[in-house]
Amino acid sequence: MQLLGLGIDVVEVARIEKSLSDFGNQFLGRVFTEHEQIYCQQQRRSALHLAARFAAKEAVSKAFGTGIGKEMGWLDIEVKRKESGEPGILLHGGAHSLAAQQGVIDIKISLTHTEHYAAANAVLLGAG
Repeated sequence: MQLLGLGIDVVEVARIEKSLSDFGNQFLGRVFTEHEQIYCQQQRRSALHLAARFAAKEAVSKAFGTGIGKEMGWLDIEVKRKESGEPGILLHGGAHSLAAQQGVIDIKISLTHTEHYAAANAVLLGAG
């Protein structure tokens, strides 16, 4: 395996709580897939889990070297729990196309959060 990209992001949970308060479902629908919303809303502190996923999407986009914007949007990167419980990434649309162009065969992510912050890192791997 060859390292193709590395990204990291930290998010203040209060920032996500404010976006939820100010924009509600409009914010949720613009940034998070239906599956992500369902999972997070089942958790005791949904904003904490949404913040971790927000950070993961940013970390993945940084690992690609593009950020969120022209090449890929928020909904092109989806955080899903694997059967083992670890987080995984599903790519859609522009992110999926970019991964194919860059030879990405796997994405490893790690999520963490405290009461006030959520963070994520992402590693893009390709055939070496």
